[in-house]
Amino acid sequence: MARDRKKHRPMAEINVVPYIDVMLVLLIIFMVTAPMLMQGVKVDLPEANADPVENQDSEPLIVSVDASGKLYLNLGQEKQVLSLATIRDRVSAVIRRSPKKPVLVWGDRAVPYGEVVAVMVALQEAGAPSVGLVTENP
Repeated sequence: MARDRKKHRPMAEINVVPYIDVMLVLLIIFMVTAPMLMQGVKVDLPEANADPVENQDSEPLIVSVDASGKLYLNLGQEKQVLSLATIRDRVSAVIRRSPKKPVLVWGDRAVPYGEVVAVMVALQEAGAPSVGLVTENP
């Protein structure tokens, strides 16, 4: 008789509905905040009709050139001005670890063309397979 009672005990049930609700809320929060995580310096990008680059799996390295010609790199430093040689060294180190990492240049429209070209040449010397320019649609 004692054996029969053990067989018919109800199992404890876990209510998973609250967990699903929490996960859906977190998913919505991540979907909203993910586009805001792209770091960079505020620059006035030139307007151009250009095709967008294909979606890359990894986050690109972004070198920003503001209106006064100061250089910034999005590797965790918040608005820290860097020299061209420092940017070349840091990009080179990143490219050695992940050779297919995309590299983009945000150049302010007020910056002379020669300065943006100098940044692009330095990035290619650092080993970047290709360097893209970021523009805004008119």
